[in-house]
Amino acid sequence: MAIPIVYNFRSVTARWTSTIVAVLGIAGTVGVFVAMLSLARGFRATLVSSGSYDNAIVLRAGATSEMMSGVTLDSVKILQDEPGVARANGEPLVTSEVVVVAPFPLRSTGTDANVQVRGVSPAVLTVRRNVKIIQGRMFQPGLSELVVGRYATNSYSGLTLGNKVRFGGGVWTIVGIFDAGGSSFDSEVWCDSHILADVYKRPNNIFQSVTVHLTSPEAFQSFKDAASKDPRLDVDISREVDYYSKQSQTFTRLITYLGGFVAAIMGIGAIFGALNTMYSAVSERGREIAVMRALGFGAAAVVFSFLIEALLISLVGGAIGCAAVLPLNGFTTGSMNWQTFSHMAFAFKITPGLLMGGIIFALGMGVAGGLLPAIHAAVRPISAALRSL
Repeated sequence: MAIPIVYNFRSVTARWTSTIVAVLGIAGTVGVFVAMLSLARGFRATLVSSGSYDNAIVLRAGATSEMMSGVTLDSVKILQDEPGVARANGEPLVTSEVVVVAPFPLRSTGTDANVQVRGVSPAVLTVRRNVKIIQGRMFQPGLSELVVGRYATNSYSGLTLGNKVRFGGGVWTIVGIFDAGGSSFDSEVWCDSHILADVYKRPNNIFQSVTVHLTSPEAFQSFKDAASKDPRLDVDISREVDYYSKQSQTFTRLITYLGGFVAAIMGIGAIFGALNTMYSAVSERGREIAVMRALGFGAAAVVFSFLIEALLISLVGGAIGCAAVLPLNGFTTGSMNWQTFSHMAFAFKITPGLLMGGIIFALGMGVAGGLLPAIHAAVRPISAALRSL
């Protein structure tokens, strides 16, 4: 025979002071847990959205990122003629790119942060079709002109349309603002690859990466097989989405582990809060429990009843914690991308699955904090409790 659930609701409200302490402890823990994971998920989503299944990225063999790569102009010419490369008006849709970092002051603090400056080819907007010029115009090849990502223009001082900036020993004019759909490119500055190489005194026949637009996603394997078997090439080829997914792993692991560690520490405190609340309930309701046992309610019914009460407290705490962090969804922040050593803007990404994980985490704390008091209540001798009436 089960104890009515309404009994648990009345017990929780009757001991509202200790209940509130337990609820707030669980809410805080769940809030931190969900916020940290949404931070990692937002960072990963921003990087992964930079890639396209229609594109392949080519790096020097053994290079783990663009900053560590080098692909020669001769290799680029060979890659352009490999099977699977898309063409427009007879020209291969390939962008050979030079990548550097340059310091610009953050609007929020005034301190310098590394911005990734990408020297691109004229075909870049046909290769990366999610990038659109939203203000001004595209830079003209051969001129010291820049187009700036929408996050970059909002995050850094001086990167506004029409302004002139100095970096790398050159003076550049900002002629356009582009929108890359919330990807990592929105935190970058783009210019002509040959001008960027000249300003930084780099060879004009060496690029950090080559991005190839394919005729279809299915053409990737034939392109990769042909390039990998070509004895003239010494390159690694990846789908663009796979490359950016790997780039996100270091930071997302760090945030996930850090968030898990902080949540675990806070969770221990929340569990002790739940333990204190439930043990207090057992102590105050010793006579009630004895009467219920004398009326025929078994030990299992008592354990189940106290677990229901603990789960009720944790569910409320979990819901409050999730609701408290919901305003963070879409909030833009920034951090260093440890693969490129450049600052990147990204948004918190709170998903239904993440919120459900927060609720499950809260219920787990409820079970951990309520099980021992529930067992203690169930095994208490009935005769001893009744004699105290």
